[in-house]
Order: sequence, then structure tokens, then C-alpha cells
Amino acid sequence: MNNKDMLASLIAQAAQGGADLVTLRAIVEEASELGAQRVLGRMGLDDDNAQGDLTELRQLLRAWRDAKSTAWREAVNWIVRGALALLLVGIAVRMGAADLLK
Repeated sequence: MNNKDMLASLIAQAAQGGADLVTLRAIVEEASELGAQRVLGRMGLDDDNAQGDLTELRQLLRAWRDAKSTAWREAVNWIVRGALALLLVGIAVRMGAADLLK
């Protein structure tokens, strides 16, 4: 019996004999399961490879975040190095190091 049939029989049972708490919980559980399967199907994640695909996507996302973080850190590092190099050149020119090169 699939989820649609199970949900239909539970709703019929609730309509015929009144809905007790157990029946209502079963209806909610089956409806939730059916809805989740529909969403996964629409997203293309309802096959046997879905868990592996999600694992790969998480690893790819983690790698992208790490690369982005490293790229920003290195960019800031190079900017700081460039600023320090310019500062040293400025100090050297100010102290007359240009005359030593002549």
C-alpha cells in the first residue's frame, strides 16, 4: 500500500467512525510523508543517488566557502604588504636613499 492509498484509507476511517487522536496523528504523519516525497521528487532528489548527491553538494559548498575565505584573506594580505612596501619606499626616499643610488 503506497502513501496515497494509506492516506485515503485513514481519511475514510476518520470520516466513518470519527477521528480519535491516533487516527489524526496517522493522517498527519502520512500527509507529511507524502508531501516530503513530492517535494523531493520535484527537486529531483527522489532516486537512490540523492543522498550521495547531497553529500557532494555539501562538500562542494564547504570547499567554495573555504576558497572564498582564503581568497579574501590573501587579498587583504597583499594589500597590507603593498602598503608596507610603499611606506618603506617613502621612508627611504625621505631619508635620502635616492642619493645613494646615484
